[in-house]
Amino acid sequence: MKVAIAADHGGYDLKETLKNTLLELRIEFEDFGTHSSDSVDYPDYGIQVAERVASGEFERGVLICGTGLGMSMVANKVPGIRCAVVHDTFSAKATREHNDSNIIAMGGRVVGPGLAEDILRIWLQTDFLGGRHAKRIGKITDIESKYGHQPEASGC
Repeated sequence: MKVAIAADHGGYDLKETLKNTLLELRIEFEDFGTHSSDSVDYPDYGIQVAERVASGEFERGVLICGTGLGMSMVANKVPGIRCAVVHDTFSAKATREHNDSNIIAMGGRVVGPGLAEDILRIWLQTDFLGGRHAKRIGKITDIESKYGHQPEASGC
């Protein structure tokens, strides 16, 4: 599995912690910034991860800002992306099993590093259940198509 990760200044410290978790799990990843806690605009970083996940270059993405909300809004503008804001382990598992989320967003000012590591581990290790949930994902893809977006060939 290849993971793209990015953060704004509000998520920089948590991103650095989660990179260590990815290293421990021996998961290949690329850091798309930011590379300091200097103020930046989250859309500039969120879009890089979302586009690369949608293209199939990366299987999953991790986005962190102050709350996770802004990053998720940016990511979910990209067809084929199903980004979930997650601040608890139950939701981390459910969004993989039921929603086949391909990007997770967290808030560096909301969730502590220990919980964030647990969330990331669970999210990365949980498979999509398919079945009735696949039908629902198809309906999301239909909504994207209705508004002029064509799903990516990568199957995201």
